Amino acid sequence: MGRAPRLRIGAAALLAAALAGGAEAAPRVLSLDQCADQYVLALSPREAIVGLSTRADDADSRLRAQARGLPLRRVDLETALAAGPQVVVRNWGGDPRLLRALQARGVRVVELSEASGFDDVRRNIRRVAGALDERGRGEALVAQMDARLARAAGAWKGARALYLTPGGLTAGPGTLVDAALRAAGLANVETRAGYRTLSLEQLALNPPSAVVLGFFDTFQLAGDSWGPGRHAVLKDIVRTRAVASLPGSLLGCPDWGAAEAAERLAARAPR
Repeated sequence: MGRAPRLRIGAAALLAAALAGGAEAAPRVLSLDQCADQYVLALSPREAIVGLSTRADDADSRLRAQARGLPLRRVDLETALAAGPQVVVRNWGGDPRLLRALQARGVRVVELSEASGFDDVRRNIRRVAGALDERGRGEALVAQMDARLARAAGAWKGARALYLTPGGLTAGPGTLVDAALRAAGLANVETRAGYRTLSLEQLALNPPSAVVLGFFDTFQLAGDSWGPGRHAVLKDIVRTRAVASLPGSLLGCPDWGAAEAAERLAARAPR
């Protein structure tokens, strides 16, 4: 075979490889809110991310270090279309009109569901990973989460604790916070479903033996001098009854941060 045919074959092979690489390129993805940011940053190749929310680098964004250098975009149709996404991921960002307009233009919109337990988180991970053609990354992330849960399992041996935020909120069954408490072997004092407001009077009369704090790091950053977190009753309970304080970045989104929260709780269990 002469030199020219060999060159033509080599060029054809290179072209085929280039076309194959293009076909396998990750879809361009845009995130519409801080919770969606965590999924996009964890599951998409960096070069395929055409935009994150303006809160992606905030102090309470868990993967804020990975957001550095990536474009942060406000949520409106003009900005979204200018970014040229093929996939948009959202939890609470973007109104229905924006989402419909994007879908009408052929953009795939992937919505995260709220999570009441870790099965919901697994479904969210797999939904986003599938849309981004990154199923391997998704399964690796699920495996990391499950490993954290395995390490946390049963650490507190059924001890009772109440979850408490600076705003006087707690979380009962059907919440991801409750799932994190149970994953670490804690029994939740709150038996009412969902998120509830606690009475300062009841807390004063019947203080829990142990509390797990949530979002007190962001409370300190905000410097709120008027909320329940500044009340003497709550401050005394925090000072004398807290067994752990979990950062808001682990609790604010329906994602695998709750498994890290469970692992941190387990690390505080008495030995």
